[in-house]
Amino acid sequence: MIGVAWDGSDAAMQAFQDRHGLTFPSVRDGDGSLYAHFGVPAQPAWVFVSRDGTTDLVLGAMEEPELDARLQALSQPA
Repeated sequence: MIGVAWDGSDAAMQAFQDRHGLTFPSVRDGDGSLYAHFGVPAQPAWVFVSRDGTTDLVLGAMEEPELDARLQALSQPA
């Protein structure tokens, strides 16, 4: 899992991660190229990338059980 911050400083991104207890790596997408590549119109959003490279865009917040189920499905052999 990699978090992508749309805009802001590295310090603001780190403060957000610290405030929410996030432990996965994050990068900033200051020019919006990652968001454009995956068709993400707004935050929060999730892009799940399968082993074959297909993507599934989910807009909005996600509860832990749904996230766990999606990650489990991605970890299954094709």
